[in-house]
Amino acid sequence: MNRSTDLLECRPQISSALFFDTMSADERFQNKTLRPVIKMQSELFVEVFKNYIAKHKNVFLDLSIEKQIDYIENAIHKDMKFRNSLKGMIIGQFTVEEYSFYITNSSALNKRMMNIVKERFISNIQLFQKKSILEAI
Repeated sequence: MNRSTDLLECRPQISSALFFDTMSADERFQNKTLRPVIKMQSELFVEVFKNYIAKHKNVFLDLSIEKQIDYIENAIHKDMKFRNSLKGMIIGQFTVEEYSFYITNSSALNKRMMNIVKERFISNIQLFQKKSILEAI
């Protein structure tokens, strides 16, 4: 059993991810590691955010779409406990080699990571609407 091989094998391939010689190392890491890991964790992230909404008294459900987008941005950028939880779900899927690269520039990579998660939440916003959540119960 090889943890790195197993982790890499279970990640989805992202056909739209492009690689160029002119890319920065961070951008390459984003396309090679972050995007596949976040895509793989997508279902979990949806459930985690539904739980976040419920724990915060379902305030999110009564907001306009614009305010829901603001709410998502605030949850990801200002709620450190939530943000750290999301980061942990991503970093836990790194190989040792990927983690070694990540720690060399974690601040910039965290920013990229959280922006991708934020965009994923926004693009899945319909899953967080009252009707969807009530159907799931």
